[in-house]
Amino acid sequence: MTQDFDPGYPGPYAALVASYPGADVFPAADFRVEWGPIFHRGRLDGTAKVLVIGQDPAQHETIARRILIGTAGHRFQGFLAKLGITSGYVMINTYLYSVYGQGGGDKHAHDPAIAAYRNQWLDALVADNAIEAVIALGSLADTAYQIWHATPTGKQYTGAYRHILHPTYPDSAASSTGQPAAQLMEKMLADWNAGLDVLHPAITHPDDPVPLVHYGTALAPADLAEIPSADLPAGCPAWMRSAEPWAQRTGATAADKRATITVSIPVDERPF
Repeated sequence: MTQDFDPGYPGPYAALVASYPGADVFPAADFRVEWGPIFHRGRLDGTAKVLVIGQDPAQHETIARRILIGTAGHRFQGFLAKLGITSGYVMINTYLYSVYGQGGGDKHAHDPAIAAYRNQWLDALVADNAIEAVIALGSLADTAYQIWHATPTGKQYTGAYRHILHPTYPDSAASSTGQPAAQLMEKMLADWNAGLDVLHPAITHPDDPVPLVHYGTALAPADLAEIPSADLPAGCPAWMRSAEPWAQRTGATAADKRATITVSIPVDERPF
């Protein structure tokens, strides 16, 4: 049986992954540079119609080396499916490295060196693809887009753009504010519905033309979508694309927890 996989970084992307910035640009006090950069997920073969800007990689992404494959990824994959986009997308993050500590992301939102490297990716992706829509997940991604869109190359992009709440907004906001997660989920889905209203008609070449169907007030199982095997490097097991939490930061101290990710195959994914 043949297996789809991400073949790697062709053309202009090879130069970008060979010359990524490190701790000189992403301070180790605010970013987990020790785990290395995580560049993208999706098509780099010129077939992307939708360009997505995320935030920063978490522990699942650190292990699988592709962005947006955990909870946020499965939720947003379902959003793309509602647009008829099942393969024609490419995603990058605002930050190459996972943010460490409170406020680290906001602190560096306007760093020129971070933006300069990110803008090279955006320039290459827009030049290499017939992008019909750009979607920013969360406020940091919106800032990243606005910084790029103010550049000479960015100004040439005239397609659709929409900033939507980050897929994990209900979880993070419930934790930080104490508001009921169900209410926050309803708020996010209302925002996503408004995004669908703008984006659905703007995407004129979907992979799978579908009628516009809004979300309800809570996520249903059918609203989630699987991460395609073609999005991960060769040899990644199927459970790495699971919606179950298979990677956790663990440790007795803050330093240990920063240095340790424990990986456990989900029980229902074990062939033994």
